Amino acid sequence: MKYQIGSKENPLVLKTPPLSSEFTMHVDQKDGNDILVCTVGKTILHYQLRIIDDMVAMLKQHGDWMDLGSADEQKPAKEGTVEAWGRSDKNPVGGWYGLKKGFRGRVGMYIPPLLEVLGLAEVTHQAKNNQMRAL
Repeated sequence: MKYQIGSKENPLVLKTPPLSSEFTMHVDQKDGNDILVCTVGKTILHYQLRIIDDMVAMLKQHGDWMDLGSADEQKPAKEGTVEAWGRSDKNPVGGWYGLKKGFRGRVGMYIPPLLEVLGLAEVTHQAKNNQMRAL
């Protein structure tokens, strides 16, 4: 793997874009595939690992700041946001990057800080309405 994201025993500790909450991220295997495992308190979310490269490519094509628009799976995502892209049938996987039904959303909350720590994107850190762009 080309990114150092951590393991179950030694996960990467990150903060949400408003810097209000900590969560961890690590890579694990599920059904023979590498996945991102995001742990927020007792909640565990799984995302396709390819979201890293796909999101960077999308941000580069977008070319400017993009609203994060984080939302739970059950809530609609605001059009034109990172969250909407993460569940759109027009993205490279043709739908959700999240892998656990009921917990497939929040791409706009948990993936941007990972991209920032990996040096792939810049993220704003306001109380609300954060944005990101590719570096």
